[in-house]
Amino acid sequence: MNEVRTLLLKLALPVSVVLSGPALAESFTLSSATIAQGKSMSRAQEFQGFGCSGGNQSPQLSWSGAPAGTEAFAVFAYDPDAPTGSGWWHWQLVNIPKTVTTLAAGAGAADKAAPAGSTSLKNDYGAFGFGGACPPEGHGAHRYQFTVFALSKKLELPEGASAALTGYMVRANSIASSTIEALYERK
Repeated sequence: MNEVRTLLLKLALPVSVVLSGPALAESFTLSSATIAQGKSMSRAQEFQGFGCSGGNQSPQLSWSGAPAGTEAFAVFAYDPDAPTGSGWWHWQLVNIPKTVTTLAAGAGAADKAAPAGSTSLKNDYGAFGFGGACPPEGHGAHRYQFTVFALSKKLELPEGASAALTGYMVRANSIASSTIEALYERK
């Protein structure tokens, strides 16, 4: 099983697809009162800056069914459609305590609204916490992937860890994940 997981990680495929035993019985799911799969986000989730004037508020997120062995959680918000060649990291929150299963709307604010013990990393806007959607005008709808990861251990990241390193460490220690892919477009 570990060999299959390692291969999928190298191929960047979701590990949760091939989990067996208790993890499949405990369907790990992400839900939200704020965003929905395949639906447009509101201006509350739009960035404030870079020509955007939204509320810059992270959505409410809840998850359930974490597999046995979960020691912490991580939440990512990522736009694979950003015209950068590498997408755009809107939010990386790691080491969420294993007792936490909900983030209130706005929990990604830079003023430390995230759960105690968790660590918010710099987003691609260069700020800590959540940075809302701000696709280029006329670029079409972008996909915003909000993913929660169940981690087998708390992560030890170096000071100033990059988004790529953080993503690698989260995926290397993920035992399950669940994603909501919401949309946003500026016309």
